[in-house]
Amino acid sequence: MRAVVQRVKESRVTVNGEITGEIGKGIMVLLGVEDGDTEKDAAYMAEKIALLRIFNDEEDKMNLSTVDVKGSALVVSQFTLAGDCRKGRRPSYSTAARPESAIPLYRKFIEELAGYGIPVQEGIFQAMMEVYLINDGPVTLLIDSKRNF
Repeated sequence: MRAVVQRVKESRVTVNGEITGEIGKGIMVLLGVEDGDTEKDAAYMAEKIALLRIFNDEEDKMNLSTVDVKGSALVVSQFTLAGDCRKGRRPSYSTAARPESAIPLYRKFIEELAGYGIPVQEGIFQAMMEVYLINDGPVTLLIDSKRNF
């Protein structure tokens, strides 16, 4: 499982012009599920992301987590995070999980993240989405449950 996590001042996702999820201060999470991912990966990613210290404290140091600042999360499925660009010019998505296994793990991640007391909004799985955000910092991090980076 892979994620791009961005600290945001605000973010929203729309499908066909309709807002499906919207947050203020918090994190925008683009989440990609790969073949072989399990509920253990979803739980690991949720804990890592919920407790990641990426918000500034009173001394302006990144010491606070989304939980600490009572931030929200906007989670958007992003199968292209499984794209392999090492060969040629067209990414290969052969390691992206099929929807029948990806959707339950996407849902499990959201459930686990909400379990930390983080209000979670989301996009629509497999929909063509438009994502708007104001990246705060900017702070953008890559997280991989297999710890490849």
